[in-house]
Amino acid sequence: MVDLEAQFGFIDVYLFDQLLRGRFAPGMRILDAGCGTGRNLIYMLRSGFEVFGTDVDPQAIEAVRTLAATLAPQLPAANFRSEAVEAMSFPPAFADGVISNAVLHFARDDAHFNAMLRGTWRMLKSGGVFFCRLASSIGMEAQVRPVAGRRYLLPDGSERYLVDAPLLVELTRGLGATLVDPLKTTVVQDQRAMTTWVVRKVA
Repeated sequence: MVDLEAQFGFIDVYLFDQLLRGRFAPGMRILDAGCGTGRNLIYMLRSGFEVFGTDVDPQAIEAVRTLAATLAPQLPAANFRSEAVEAMSFPPAFADGVISNAVLHFARDDAHFNAMLRGTWRMLKSGGVFFCRLASSIGMEAQVRPVAGRRYLLPDGSERYLVDAPLLVELTRGLGATLVDPLKTTVVQDQRAMTTWVVRKVA
């Protein structure tokens, strides 16, 4: 019997879908911007991807370095850095694919969101794929309470920066990108909504 947890870890199911469809394939250079302790990287580390990651939490980066040393010892420890996504020190346009999973909704305001997004986007080479999961108001419009600007109090008690479909379409156009998939939103009953935004860099 295949041990799926050992092979894939607790990977985001929508990122797993992108792997199944070949959007991210072994040999590609992948950056997880805001990687946490690496829950989305286990399969990639095992499977010959050239993996990079950043997170503001230095303890999380130490955990990812330990994970990588076990699963992909050929990767330098310097591939994993404790940095904010808006100020990453990797060279521009170096990654074939960039992952931003549950990161951008921690933006403090519009300026911070744009800095986080642009800082992440500049890492992606032309033709590369950007996979993003973030909190949204889609399907929850009547259940979220405005705090300031695009920051809202969610029914689950958390406060997040929320996007909506028109904003994501506008951002796609402004970034010089095309949608790889239609926007997909999962509404967690009476708690929150998470939207999957997958685009390809064409400019």
